[in-house]
Amino acid sequence: MTNITKILVLEDDIRDCEELKKYADSKENIHILTCTADSDHAIEIAKTEQPDAIIIDLELHNGSGNGLLFLSSIRQLNLQNTPYLLVTTNNSSHTTHEAARSLGADFILTKYESAYSAKYVIDFLEMMVGTLTKQQTPATTQATPISSNPIPASAPNESIPDSDIMDFIRQDLMMIGISPKAVGFRYLVDAVWIKLHNRDANIYSILGPKYNKSDPSIERSMQYAINRAWRVSDPDDLIKYYCARIHSDRGVPTILEFVFYYVSRAERFLKDK
Repeated sequence: MTNITKILVLEDDIRDCEELKKYADSKENIHILTCTADSDHAIEIAKTEQPDAIIIDLELHNGSGNGLLFLSSIRQLNLQNTPYLLVTTNNSSHTTHEAARSLGADFILTKYESAYSAKYVIDFLEMMVGTLTKQQTPATTQATPISSNPIPASAPNESIPDSDIMDFIRQDLMMIGISPKAVGFRYLVDAVWIKLHNRDANIYSILGPKYNKSDPSIERSMQYAINRAWRVSDPDDLIKYYCARIHSDRGVPTILEFVFYYVSRAERFLKDK
C-alpha cells in the first residue's frame, strides 16, 4: 500500500494553488488536503488533519494573516505529528528569511528563482517523504542510507534514526545552494555519510559500485556541484552556512575539505541530540 504524504498549503495566489494541486494529483503518494489563504483556517486544518508537510507563503496579500505569524502559531500547537514546514516566498530579505528560520521553517524556496515551479516544490517534498513518514525508502532511491556498503552499520549515536542524520546532511547542503536535482548532490550526501561512519573509508570504492559509475565520473560530479554553489549562490549564504577556511587556490573547497566540514557538522548535530 502506498504511503500518502498529506500536505497543507497556505497560499493566497489562486494560480499557484491550482498548479500545486494539479501536479500533486499526478503523484500517487502526495495528497494536498486544502489550499487556503486564511492562516487561522490553516491552523484549524493542521489540528484536525495532522499534515506531514505544510507549504507556507509568507505574504498573504489577498488572504488573512501572514506566514511568519502562522509559523509562530504552528510550533505552539505541539502537534502529535510534527509537519515539515516549507516556506515559499517572493521576499528576498535575508532578515525575513532568518526570522522564518528562527520561527521553525525547515526550508525556504524563493519564487523568483528561475527553477521555481509547482513541480519543483512537490518534487522537493517528495524527496523528503522518507523523513516525513519516518519510513525506509527502497534501496534504489536517493534517500536510502548506504548501510549495505562495507562500513559500520551503526551510527555514531545509535539513538538517532539514520533517516534524521541523512535529512540533516541533505538540508545542510541545500542551505548553500547545492540542488538536490544535481547528480553530485547524491554523491556528496553519501560521501559525508561514509566518512561520518568510517574516516578511513575510500568513498570512491563504495560509491562506484553503488551507482555503477567510474571514480573520475563521481569526482567530476561532486566537484561540479561544489563549484556551481560557489558560482551562483548568494555570497552571504555561503559565508553564513559554510564557515570552514578554504585552502584551495581556486576559491572553492576541494571535495575532501567539503566532505569533512559536513562530517564535523553532522557530528555536532549528533552530539547536540
